[in-house]
Amino acid sequence: MKLAKLALASAALGLVATPLAAQEAATQRSSAPLAEAQNIGGEENIWLLLLAAAAVIAGIIVAADSGNDDPVSA
Repeated sequence: MKLAKLALASAALGLVATPLAAQEAATQRSSAPLAEAQNIGGEENIWLLLLAAAAVIAGIIVAADSGNDDPVSA
């Protein structure tokens, strides 16, 4: 009986202590300053845009392909 009460008490303590420890850790965090914040994403956006456009075009071509539609299984 004592072991059950001890296990229950330790579980309850763990449930209470976890959010308190997380809250303590959250108050100690701070953001680091960014050196060149205005250039985030800068010149690489054009390459990502071109890559996305190529993927969309390739998807349209694959979807509209009217090639051999015979079933593979016999």
